[in-house]
Amino acid sequence: MEHPIGNMMKTTMENIKEMVDVNTVVGEPIFSANNMTIIPISRVSVGFLAGGGDYQSEKGRMKLTPPEELMPFAGGSGAGISVQPVGFLVVGPDHVKMLPAQSLTVADRIVELLPQMLGDVKNMFTKGEQEEALQ
Repeated sequence: MEHPIGNMMKTTMENIKEMVDVNTVVGEPIFSANNMTIIPISRVSVGFLAGGGDYQSEKGRMKLTPPEELMPFAGGSGAGISVQPVGFLVVGPDHVKMLPAQSLTVADRIVELLPQMLGDVKNMFTKGEQEEALQ
């Protein structure tokens, strides 16, 4: 016979699994008329706690006959879930951009713009090389 705390934890984990699925973290895509796709992105934090114990008599563990040999048992479990929006992933025909849901610090903004700046610098150099090749 399985210990009662195992059943309790299994039930709690099944309920958490039902509440949090992939659509909680990466939401359903939204399609716009101008060929843009907007995908909401969230941060999900889950906390889980379970505990319990067997009652004991004054002389030690109570002697019971099967199937109650693991009884009496007392226990409890709990869970907490936090869903926090992170931003929106905007996918267009020629670009992908992350729009944050919260205000950014200067450092975050620099990190966000870095790929675009590197692309612009690369285009400047390749444009210069193409002009030299034409001369």
